[in-house]
Amino acid sequence: MRDFSRAERIVIKIGTNLLSKNHSVDTGYLASMAGQIAEIRGRGKKVLVVTSGAVGMGAGELGIREKITGVKMRQACASIGQPLLMKEYKDAFQVHGIIIAQILLTREVLNNRRSYLNLRNSVETLLDLGVIPIFNENDSISTAEIGNAFGDNDRLSALVASKVDADLLILLTDIDALYTANPRENPDAVPIPTVEKVTPEILACAGAAGSAFSTGGMKTKVLAAQIAGKAGCAMVLAHGREESVLPRILAGEPLGTVFLAGEKLASRQRWILNSAPRGRIVVDEGAIQAMRKHKSLLPSGVHEVHGVFAAGDVIWVNEVAKIVTGLDSAEIKSLLGRHSSEIRRLLGEKKRDVVARPEDIVFPD
Repeated sequence: MRDFSRAERIVIKIGTNLLSKNHSVDTGYLASMAGQIAEIRGRGKKVLVVTSGAVGMGAGELGIREKITGVKMRQACASIGQPLLMKEYKDAFQVHGIIIAQILLTREVLNNRRSYLNLRNSVETLLDLGVIPIFNENDSISTAEIGNAFGDNDRLSALVASKVDADLLILLTDIDALYTANPRENPDAVPIPTVEKVTPEILACAGAAGSAFSTGGMKTKVLAAQIAGKAGCAMVLAHGREESVLPRILAGEPLGTVFLAGEKLASRQRWILNSAPRGRIVVDEGAIQAMRKHKSLLPSGVHEVHGVFAAGDVIWVNEVAKIVTGLDSAEIKSLLGRHSSEIRRLLGEKKRDVVARPEDIVFPD
């Protein structure tokens, strides 16, 4: 369960609380991380880093000490802090002769299939060049209000791990494991060394607290394990200030909590599953059963259309399945209850005669 000797691609997420010291970056800690990552790379591993800390660094530069909740102020702090943060990373890795690259993401990049594939190709090129890609959410432009934010870097790190077919995701945080309850509030809480599958019971163990400049909590880390698991990627959650934590994890030491990898879905299935839906349709139970039997979704089974979306977008079906729709929202509305044979007569010869093909349908459960 703890044998990571064959892990070739490793994504490491470093949390805000670990990077911060006196409202700035803890350069000593970052230097230690760079040294450990250099050691791992010396074994032939390919490493990608997901970092937090831009908002906190920007706030520190502005002399702000309290929690920042306003969207505009978070964006401003991120814009100020991101170049400062990357300068610290550059200096830390330069000591080891390692070149880094900055990759700022929004949900839209991963939601769009073309930009998703372009990003994948870019990352592959960087890894082939021996460069360490360092990912962060583009907080200066992404907001929950306009629907293009990941919400936390735990989820982002799992999506990156899924995208690059990583073998192992390591989440470094300021707590040493997943516990049966919040150990800061419950003295009877005990650590959970291994999670075979994320269940409602496991989710119930996770809290929802975050620090002044971070957005994550234990629940976001457990949800990240779910995403990674569907990519066939194991995840280790561990305290980032354990001495030589990264080499020790790879050596199989029982640090933190390991979330075992699940059955690996195909890349396209993972993209569909992890994309934010652009709309929703409601279909009858017969259509759901047909989809579960790997059959196409036909317009005759659709009863309602919600939202405005284009052909090629990912949408919900009864909120139990995600599909890549072959028709836009207006076209589906015009075909409600109609037989597939009527599609081309009504919409033109070049249109598909189904709403979604079997390869474009994914059930999250």
